[in-house]
Amino acid sequence: MSDADNATQSATCDCFHCGLPVPPGADYRLRVLGADREMCCPGCRAVAQAIVEADMEDYYRHRTQASPKPDEDLERVLDELTIYDRPEMQKSFVANRDGERREASLILEGIVCAACIWLSERHVRQLPGVESFSVNFSTHRAQVVWDNRRIELSEILRAIAAIGYRAFPYDPDRQDRVHRRERHDMLRRLAVAGLVYLQVMMISLSLYFGDVLDLSESMRYFFWWVSLVLSTPIVLYSGQAFFRPAWRDLKQRRVSMDLPVSLSILLAYGGSVFAVLSHSGEIYFDSVTMFVFLLLAGRFLEQGARHKAGELAESLNKLVPQVANRLEADGSTAVVAAFDLVPGDRIVVRPGGPIPADGRVIEGQSGVNASMLTGESLPEPKGVGDSVAAGTINTESPLTIEVEKVGQDTMVSSIVRLIDRAQSQKPRVAEVADRFARKFVIGLLVTTLVVSLAWLMIDPARAFWIAVAILAITCPCSLSLATPAAIAVAVGRLTRQGLLVSRGRAIEGLAGVTHVVFDKTGTLTTGELSVREVDCMAGVAEPEVRAVVAALEQYADHPVGRALRDWGEAEPFAGQPGGKFGGREAREVESASGRGVTGRIDGHRVAVGNARLMAEYGASVPEVATAVDELVVWIARENELLARVVLGDELREDAAICVERLRGLGVKVWLLSGDQGERARLIGETLGVDHVEGDLLPEDKMARVADLQAEGGRVLMVGDGVNDAPVLARADVSMAMGGGTAVAKHSADMVLLNDRVVETAFAIAYARRTMAVIRQNLAWSAWYNAIAIPVAAVGLVQPWLAAIGMSVSSIAVIGNALRLRLG
Repeated sequence: MSDADNATQSATCDCFHCGLPVPPGADYRLRVLGADREMCCPGCRAVAQAIVEADMEDYYRHRTQASPKPDEDLERVLDELTIYDRPEMQKSFVANRDGERREASLILEGIVCAACIWLSERHVRQLPGVESFSVNFSTHRAQVVWDNRRIELSEILRAIAAIGYRAFPYDPDRQDRVHRRERHDMLRRLAVAGLVYLQVMMISLSLYFGDVLDLSESMRYFFWWVSLVLSTPIVLYSGQAFFRPAWRDLKQRRVSMDLPVSLSILLAYGGSVFAVLSHSGEIYFDSVTMFVFLLLAGRFLEQGARHKAGELAESLNKLVPQVANRLEADGSTAVVAAFDLVPGDRIVVRPGGPIPADGRVIEGQSGVNASMLTGESLPEPKGVGDSVAAGTINTESPLTIEVEKVGQDTMVSSIVRLIDRAQSQKPRVAEVADRFARKFVIGLLVTTLVVSLAWLMIDPARAFWIAVAILAITCPCSLSLATPAAIAVAVGRLTRQGLLVSRGRAIEGLAGVTHVVFDKTGTLTTGELSVREVDCMAGVAEPEVRAVVAALEQYADHPVGRALRDWGEAEPFAGQPGGKFGGREAREVESASGRGVTGRIDGHRVAVGNARLMAEYGASVPEVATAVDELVVWIARENELLARVVLGDELREDAAICVERLRGLGVKVWLLSGDQGERARLIGETLGVDHVEGDLLPEDKMARVADLQAEGGRVLMVGDGVNDAPVLARADVSMAMGGGTAVAKHSADMVLLNDRVVETAFAIAYARRTMAVIRQNLAWSAWYNAIAIPVAAVGLVQPWLAAIGMSVSSIAVIGNALRLRLG
């Protein structure tokens, strides 16, 4: 059907969607293909709007006949969601985990309160193949993990649509459009409510002073009818913001706060209409219009605060540019979409430009500003071989980068997913509050019914309006909002401080910490080890020692192992031709956790590690004095020592300040290290920690943490290596260094992106403040409802005043949470 045909159809008042005549007086217009189109019914308009918002308007350009009725067409639109199952579509918003396990970010439309989030999470999690589904309260963005062998993404999107919500793959521009559409829709409803409310109040003033003004009965009745006509648009249009969610929840056999709000509006409006038609009783159109206006104003302010609380994740998403300058094989530069990049591509980033993908510098030297990711304001020097992250800014000179990760696999995308997960998780106190809020709504309806029956016996004329006041004044939403609002703000604030919270419950755990346990190497020390001294034995030359070490440590992921490997690779063994390791190959390599590494080279058993490993190996190690910033590694072949290597590892600049601040918070500081006991003790004394132990294996550290927990302590473990992963998982709360291993970061509840350990003290203090705000919010909500319901039940509150109270309750909770942004 051509545009000309469409224009003709509109001119003859046929429905643009289905082609049937538009009934006289019907006004269901929608902007499609750049023009306002007539629709015959709400169903056609809803389906057409779904097609437009799904960016599928081309459907109307290419169709050859009018669309079928809405029930058929809706199914067709939903079928078109299968396009999101295609790999080429998913590469921009889906992250592949293990095999067929996938993770995606979605935008959810139609979410209006905490009950909506609860319903959608509960519904989707029940789908076979869905491993997790959580919705971020602040951004309405959902994170879903599913097994693609059991369920496809389109089936998940259809399931969400089945309960009345709309879900789309996330992209920042779409999120902005959704936010703008939500805001504009709320503003339109609020504007209608406000303008009409003023007119109704003017008429009401005339009615109030009717006796003074000698208003005739016919004129009074005329004003009643005018009030009815003016109030109807508020109820039927502005009130939809409450009616639709309430009806959707009822269809799912759920109750939410929108139900008592909707009942109070409809009861007040219905009672007033009855009074007009029967020409008896009193009208309360002024209360109805004021009630809707005040509730919409409260919801509008709440919406703005919610968007404000979630702005960090949105700003991180916008860091990554949409286009990249890719180097072609002939040396030319082509501008391509960032999501079209693949690992191995080479890109050029000019000064002042954002980096579009994670990668490694292969040409050039410059400074890179990563302040949004790490909290460090100064650019970090980057040269050939250095890693760079998508979304960071090249500040000085051009860089040529080889792409390693793109799209959802980049560091910034991982951070956003972790932020969403953290903001959607709730502390245990919040889960209890949510369960109570759901039961509270049912209890409220029962209470309203009982009180109404009682007033029917006491004073029937007041029973109706007291019921409306009870329904209007109560606010279980503030109970459900108390925690998500504070958690969303806290996660954003901690991220700006360089602390990435990957699990929302970590904040509750941090607030109760009594002991902080640090690993040493790479945590309290920089982990940037370098060889300071080499003492060769048994007539072996240093080049041969280097070759043995390089071969044995070639896959090392611990700071000590990496330092030894770099030292060994710096100068190949001159006595053997070819090969990076002087022609030597290590076999049967095994990691001795917390002690070192063993293997075979040229048929000989060799070991590289600490004194404990040497003792197990049967090699006698002499006593050696070391400085506080040094550690000793021994190399042995069979039972014979080949060399002693002294590595230097400096304490972090902020380590002493960190310990001092932690102790100032009343927290006990422990140092548990796998390094030799004397060296660990020297570092502990230098920093002033409360308890030090060295020569510990990972299982020993776990046992010490378990002992503290058995004594009633709550433990925060801070570490960075593979060997720290078990104890990180065992602690009540865990924090991994940003420069640590992937295993450590995966096991931790938080990641210290900027490696500033002093932020550990800030995190604990801020978590305590956050939990205090949550408790304040919950206490306010509980006290408000405990006072408001009895006051309304005894008839001391008018419906309009009840509306103000409910709005103020929700706004107060979110406003209190926003105070955390100042910390």
